[in-house]
Amino acid sequence: MSFGIIFLLIVVGIVIYAIVIYNRFISLKTGMDASWSDIDIQLKRRYDLIPALVDTIKGYKEYEVDTLEKIVKARQQGIDAHSMDEKALASNMMAGALGRMFALAEAYPDLKADSTFINLQNELSNLEDALQNARRYYNAIVRDYRYRLEAFPDVMIAQKFGFVSREYFEIDEGIDVDTMPKIDL
Repeated sequence: MSFGIIFLLIVVGIVIYAIVIYNRFISLKTGMDASWSDIDIQLKRRYDLIPALVDTIKGYKEYEVDTLEKIVKARQQGIDAHSMDEKALASNMMAGALGRMFALAEAYPDLKADSTFINLQNELSNLEDALQNARRYYNAIVRDYRYRLEAFPDVMIAQKFGFVSREYFEIDEGIDVDTMPKIDL
């Protein structure tokens, strides 16, 4: 083989490898976008349940208005959120407000026994589980993507084509969302 043919094969091999790396980035980026959409859908479903929950609780006059106002405010902030950071902050606020609401509900036996309240609580619990699963999947793809952004030779392709890091969707450490919606009635 001549030197020219060997050189051409090496160049073709490098180009094919670069295409594979680029396509891997596109695949991860598409996966992140799709999994973020799943999170967004779960958040919207959660926010859609809040008016029914608030209406159910409003029937109990002695229930703390401050707690309901915080839930409504957190819901509105979540609806108005556009960036991932804003949505994460709103999600944390909502989780905290719902946690306080369910904890306070323990003091109202009539509310705890209300079938609508129980159904809404169960639906919120299911949504929290779905949201947690969607968040885990999203964060796993972000982890893989961020690894590729720093690994050699992928980093060269990432820089050349402008792939940038994404943030994880994290929950505030001070809020225990895993136990919050699962209060046993």
